Amino acid sequence: HSGVLAIRAAIAADVNITYKILYNDAVAMTGGQPVDGPFSVQQLSRQLEAEGVKRIALVSDDPEKYKDRSELANGITIDHRDRLDNIQRQLRKTPGVSVLIYEQTCAAEKRRRRKRGILQDPKIRPFINTAVCENCGDCSTQSNCLSVIPVETDLGRKRAIDQSSCNKDMSCIKGYCPSFVTVHGGQLKRAANQPDGLNWPDLPLPTLPNLDRPHSILLTGIGGTGVVTIGALLGMAAHIDGRSVTVLDMTGLAQKYGAVVSHIRIAKTPEEINAMRIAAGQADTLLACDLAVATSFESMAKLNPERTSAVVNSHQTMTSGFIKQKDLTFPGSELQSQLNKTTQESHFIEATKLAESLLGDAIGANLFMVGFAWQKGYLPLSLEALKKAIELNGVSIEDNLRALLWGRRAAVDLSAVQQLAAPEAALIEQPETVDQLIAHRTTYLTAYQDADYAARYNNWVTRIREREQALGLSGLTEAVALNYAKLLAYKDEYEVARLYSDPSFKEQIANQFEGDYHLEFHFDPPLFAKIDPETGQHKKRNYGSWMLKAMGLLSQFKGLRGSWLDPFKNNPDRKLERKLIADYEQTLETLCVQLTTENLETAIALARLPEAIRGFGHIKHDAANQAIKKQEELLKALISLPDSDSKAA
Repeated sequence: HSGVLAIRAAIAADVNITYKILYNDAVAMTGGQPVDGPFSVQQLSRQLEAEGVKRIALVSDDPEKYKDRSELANGITIDHRDRLDNIQRQLRKTPGVSVLIYEQTCAAEKRRRRKRGILQDPKIRPFINTAVCENCGDCSTQSNCLSVIPVETDLGRKRAIDQSSCNKDMSCIKGYCPSFVTVHGGQLKRAANQPDGLNWPDLPLPTLPNLDRPHSILLTGIGGTGVVTIGALLGMAAHIDGRSVTVLDMTGLAQKYGAVVSHIRIAKTPEEINAMRIAAGQADTLLACDLAVATSFESMAKLNPERTSAVVNSHQTMTSGFIKQKDLTFPGSELQSQLNKTTQESHFIEATKLAESLLGDAIGANLFMVGFAWQKGYLPLSLEALKKAIELNGVSIEDNLRALLWGRRAAVDLSAVQQLAAPEAALIEQPETVDQLIAHRTTYLTAYQDADYAARYNNWVTRIREREQALGLSGLTEAVALNYAKLLAYKDEYEVARLYSDPSFKEQIANQFEGDYHLEFHFDPPLFAKIDPETGQHKKRNYGSWMLKAMGLLSQFKGLRGSWLDPFKNNPDRKLERKLIADYEQTLETLCVQLTTENLETAIALARLPEAIRGFGHIKHDAANQAIKKQEELLKALISLPDSDSKAA
């Protein structure tokens, strides 16, 4: 591209600089077009050599493909992408102009090619055991991937893998956490609920818009989920119906999870469409495949409370902020409220979960939405044209037709579709009252260790509760009940083994996968710990399915935890965890004495400090060190507040 001129100028000026060139096998900025030429990595390296670059380094996710160096530049080094940081440090010390070529096919392009059968689809998938997960966020830090999603459980937020959008990059398993499992072989479990054979009444035909004026459809979604394809299908259906249509895709830099907004205008004749872009307040239909994009400034400007009808996927897809903010919450109710105010009619459907349950793949959610909108009479297209457009597209025809049909059925009887999708789905029963919370954690700690361990928890919580009630206050007991239990139930070797041995783990796997598969575990056992010489951190190792039996055996020895017979007792992580418990109990003792009306907020902040202590190994140590510093500040503030000593006395 034109950037080669900058390299040429830097060489001429003898500048001390390293250029990083991403070779991702596509022009990703504008939607994934092929590179003109084509232009191979070998040619790129030769061109750089001819320009006068003396030091060229190549890193790749698959360096084995470059065993034959005959067509590469002389002296080029080849390494796995895992050594990127080390290679960059080497190049930083290299005088003059050096170049780092990072070769890895665009992840979104990989997904497209796999779906089209022109690229091999690896028979491997990452999976997170949510019971073991601590929501430390290191997996997102390592992968920078939004297919690692939040999951709310009765023990708080955990993480899971969105299998429908996963690119199988596998960098998430580098997160320093024993919750990751890889599933080799088999396939995603297909839905048992299929339209054929169901005793469903004939669906009524809706009254469609009459096109007295051009009909404007605003389609919003996120890159990589087939939103642009939906726009193309609607456009083709309009052509099949003999209508005039324009489709304007505003993709910007969206390849995966970036905002996509499509302007679709349908009219009887071309002369009636005087602009491809929908003007302010002129949208007749909002087809919102993503809630956040639908409420962006650009999208909201097109809506009209006296004109726009909306069909919205209410699924909460986290934005990129979740990668850095592990406790980020999605403002779903606020966004829905905004849409209710700016449309004359809005329908909110959990299309992603319904499609995943009914079709076996959340990617069907978009056509599910189209079916819903058509059945509601919001699209000026015939059903025959929509079906024909799906057939002409030639991709997953039967699945897409089923998605369209399920969307129509949901528009007629949503509750019936929801029941068919998950007839026995049990909602996560999160403790609602302090008493329920204490009872839940008591049961958990009994299973974790024994009744005496749970009694230790109850004794401290009761002392805090009595002190708080004596002062007529509230809030502290709940904070202590949550966080003291968290510290007591630290995930050591015995607990990780117990959680993997629990039948619920196999149920999680069986609910998502089927066929002939086997599991591989990614652990860093302290007795076999291996240090990465370049990073100085522990490295995880891979273990086969036999580990399930080993963990089943290990879990039976949880009674040794912390005793002189415990082989893991002197592990630095275990020492830290015991120290944190002792320090917290000392803090509780202080709160029993020092608590007053004036320092209640400080006391609650102290009690909640363990919330931030998450993860394993160095991740947990770093978080604990930050919490200890904060604890010192809060303890000083607690004791120094006015009248605290006199009121405590």
